Amino acid sequence: MAARRYGARYSPKGEPAPEAPAAPPWHGRRPRPMGARLNMLFVAPLAILVSAFFQPPMGLALDLAAFGLLELAAWLTREGVKAHAAYDARRIARRPAFPRKIAGAVLTGAGLSLAGFSPGASLAAPAIYAVLGVALHLLAFGPDPLRDKGAGDIDLFQTDRVARAVQEAEKHLAAMAEAIRRTGDRALEARVERFQATARHMMRTVEDDPRDLTAARRYLGVYLLGARDATLKFADLYARNRDAQARADFIALLDDLERNFAARTATLLEDDRADLDIEIEVLRDRLAREGVVRG
Repeated sequence: MAARRYGARYSPKGEPAPEAPAAPPWHGRRPRPMGARLNMLFVAPLAILVSAFFQPPMGLALDLAAFGLLELAAWLTREGVKAHAAYDARRIARRPAFPRKIAGAVLTGAGLSLAGFSPGASLAAPAIYAVLGVALHLLAFGPDPLRDKGAGDIDLFQTDRVARAVQEAEKHLAAMAEAIRRTGDRALEARVERFQATARHMMRTVEDDPRDLTAARRYLGVYLLGARDATLKFADLYARNRDAQARADFIALLDDLERNFAARTATLLEDDRADLDIEIEVLRDRLAREGVVRG
C-alpha cells in the first residue's frame, strides 16, 4: 500500500482535508405534525354548514354559530400544534403566552354543544357533546406546554434577547421562502431550504448558549436581512425573464452565505467546547487540592 502524506488544516504542505459531505435535502426539515387530523378539523364542520340550510330559522342560526366556533377551534388548534412543535425543537423554550390547543378544545366542545342543541329539548345531549368534544380534542392533540423548558438557571433577560433575535431571523427566512416560491423553480426552492437549515442550526446553537448571541447577531440580523432583500429582487427579476446568469449569481451568493454561516456556527461550538474544557480542568484542580481525586 502506497504511503500517503498526512494533510489537515494546520499541516504544512499537506493535502487539504476532505470537505464534509453536503447535507441531504431533507436535513433540518421536520414532517408537519398531525397534518391529517388538523385537516379533518377544517373539513368535518362542513356537514353542519350544509345541514344548516335545511333547518328552521333558529336551527339555521345555531348551526351557523356552531360551524363558526368549530372552524375557529380548528385554526387555533393548528397554530397551537405549530407552536408546540417549535417548543419541542428547542432545548430552551418559553411556554406559549396563550394556550391555543386548550382554547381550541373548549371551542370544539362549545361548537358541538350548539350543533346538538334544540329549543325546548333536554340539555343533557348538548352537555354530553361538549364534554366529549373537549375530551376527544385533548386526547387527539394534547394540551399546550404549560411550563418553560430548560431555563431554570439561565438569565431570562438573555433568553428574551435571543428569542427576539431568532424571531426576527425567522421572519427573514420566511420572506425568502415566500419570494423564491414565486419563481416556480423547485431546484431554487430546495437550495433556499438548505440555506435555511444552515441558518437555523446557528439559531439553535445560540439558543443553547445565549452568550453566543453577541458573536452571531450580525449573521442573524444584517446578513439575513441582506439575503432576504437579495432574494426578493432576484425573484422579481427571474420571474420576468428567467435570466440564467442572475440564477447562477444568486446560487453563488447562497453558497457563500452558507459557508460563512456554517463556519461561524462551528466557531461558536468550538468556543463552547473550550469553555467546557476550562470548567472541567478548574473543577479537577479544585478536587485535587482538596484531596478528593488525584491531580
